[in-house]
Amino acid sequence: MKDFDYIIVGAGSAGCVLANRLSADPNNRVLLLEAGGRDSNPFLRMPLAFLRVFMRPELNWGYWTEPEPNAGNRRLPLPRGKLLGGSSSTNGMVYARGHPRDFDDWRDMGLPGWGFADVLPYFKRSEANWRGETDYHGGSGPLTVSRHRSDAIILPRLVRAAEAFGWKATDDFHAASTEGIGLPDFTIDRRGRRASTAAAFLRPAERRTNLAVKTSAVATRLLIEKSRIVGVEYAKAGALHRVRSGREVILAGGTYNSPHLLMLSGIGPADELREAGVVPVHDLPGVGRNLQEHAIAGLAWDASGPIAFESHLRFDRMTLSVLKWALFGTGIASRLPVTAMAFYKTRPELDRPDIKGNFYPTIMDSRLWFPLLRQGRGHVLSMFNLLLRPQSRGWVRLKSADPAVHPRIRLNLLAESRDIEVLRDATRMIRELFEISPLRDLVRKEVMPGGQVRTNQEIDDWVRATVVIAQHPVGTCKMGVGEDAVVDAQLKLRGMEGLRVADASVMPVIVGANTNAPVIMIAEKASDMILG
Repeated sequence: MKDFDYIIVGAGSAGCVLANRLSADPNNRVLLLEAGGRDSNPFLRMPLAFLRVFMRPELNWGYWTEPEPNAGNRRLPLPRGKLLGGSSSTNGMVYARGHPRDFDDWRDMGLPGWGFADVLPYFKRSEANWRGETDYHGGSGPLTVSRHRSDAIILPRLVRAAEAFGWKATDDFHAASTEGIGLPDFTIDRRGRRASTAAAFLRPAERRTNLAVKTSAVATRLLIEKSRIVGVEYAKAGALHRVRSGREVILAGGTYNSPHLLMLSGIGPADELREAGVVPVHDLPGVGRNLQEHAIAGLAWDASGPIAFESHLRFDRMTLSVLKWALFGTGIASRLPVTAMAFYKTRPELDRPDIKGNFYPTIMDSRLWFPLLRQGRGHVLSMFNLLLRPQSRGWVRLKSADPAVHPRIRLNLLAESRDIEVLRDATRMIRELFEISPLRDLVRKEVMPGGQVRTNQEIDDWVRATVVIAQHPVGTCKMGVGEDAVVDAQLKLRGMEGLRVADASVMPVIVGANTNAPVIMIAEKASDMILG
């Protein structure tokens, strides 16, 4: 058994940050365990290729939900990155933090130190934002946050229609107000490459002799002595290994893997553990509960002419674009096909936006094409409404004592009536927006869900039959003060010593935005807590 001061389980968005910050002191011996491999696939670096890589079996945990009773009893895929950088190496690269009141809500739940004023310095510390150092942004951190470049046809017409609709244009969703429509920021570096946490945080730290990184190392259980976690058992190359922590073990496996490892180790709801064949060590009912996810409902229109992304998808043009990216880091392949992003309210009395709208000059089933050989999808404009503040809650449960058996996962999407109502209202609002000139002049007809879907019941049925998720799972190791809490405000496991959880699973309530940036913030703050 080899000793380390700190053992980090999971080299994803949080784990790579923790590895960098904890190993900065050469006196700290740090071990980073990652179940997947290295982030060496060249398509991982190319922003435009993210849809090609995020579902690849060798890069993905391959989780699926249980049948979702309020979403047509469908089983939904839950891709999570299984490689260095985790999902930051496979995601859509949007940099978004959430509304300041989201974090003030955490503070008001009895979690001192988690209000917006407390966490803003950690957002800034990680950032090298294209705006430079401002009141809301960092200019010299490891993580490059770049400005998006959109098109000259759709964007100005969309913004003019949105302003006529009552929305305001914004050039920063992270300033005093998050509301409005504008261009998103992306974690893409100045060479047109994906800025994952593996590239931004881990790669510079790997040169340190006090940091050991083990890939293809699957954590199987925590080592426990009395009421203290003292190490980790992991499987690698067909053998079991044990490592001991002199100070702390930090779980950074994410919303599905962190509770799974706790339950495999006998920490969780005692009755459920016994049913799965695990002897309970510490009855902690909140482990695996409180699962939250952003539900998404989409609309699409046939474009009025050849104005959308379809022209770039011609095979020879795309080949040249990829070559241009490889040589110079520029061109279509260096960015995402996104027109704009909006945070908006479905009801004026709300204190913050409840929907994030993503506008695209294409649609997800678009494909490469070439004249006479393969037909393209056609020019399409689409828009997807993301439910920022879901009321529904799901769970992660142990299926077997065998670490190789995936846990059971149910999101319980749309279980609460308010969730379906908000998505219905959002669908109606976006239809009204697309009736306003000059945006109306860019489309011919609605193709998803289509003009035949009009009544409340028809819209609800459409949403339930087609709803997808943003891949923003949080909450299963909830930070809090009640009996359902798994960790406290210092991210320490309740009722045992020697372990913290520092990833998306600790969020008590999901933020109203993408989750990668908040997870990086959590890891930055956790590193200060750990180091004192």
